[in-house]
Amino acid sequence: MKLKIVVSLSLLACIGIMEQAFAFNPRDLDRLKSTGSCPRCNLSGADLTEISLVRANLRSANLRNAILSQVNLANADLTSANLQGAFLDLANLTGASLTGANLKSASLANANLSRAGLMGTNLEATNFEGANLEFTNFRGAHFRRTIMADGFRTSDKPYDWSLERATVKECYRFRTANVPGTTCFSK
Repeated sequence: MKLKIVVSLSLLACIGIMEQAFAFNPRDLDRLKSTGSCPRCNLSGADLTEISLVRANLRSANLRNAILSQVNLANADLTSANLQGAFLDLANLTGASLTGANLKSASLANANLSRAGLMGTNLEATNFEGANLEFTNFRGAHFRRTIMADGFRTSDKPYDWSLERATVKECYRFRTANVPGTTCFSK
């Protein structure tokens, strides 16, 4: 009987510790709002709806499951940031650097990603439906079950794909739409 009580209390303590580990740090949020810079900070699950973070430094930040709907992240540095499961619908990411970021299962529906850099980014199960992808650099990005701007769903098999293809013949291999700024674009 005592063993059951000890085990139950231990499990409850572990659950409490795990919840704290996945919650955002309020000091990090205050720092971001006041300075526009918070590299390597923990903002997982934070609600940043409609905040202006133009040119913000969020390099290697943990934004897992964060709500970034309608946020302005124009020219922001999100290099190596964890945005897994983040909600970025209607966000402005014009010119943002998302190189090496984790966008697995993130939603970027109707977001503006024009001139953004997503080189080497994990885009598995990411939703780009209705997003502006003009001049977006996807070189070396990992697409798997990704929903593209036109609603096209990529293969279930993992592959690295780029909208920039060396030859027109390669354009038709994974062609999804005419996207200006890519080698596959034609008028």
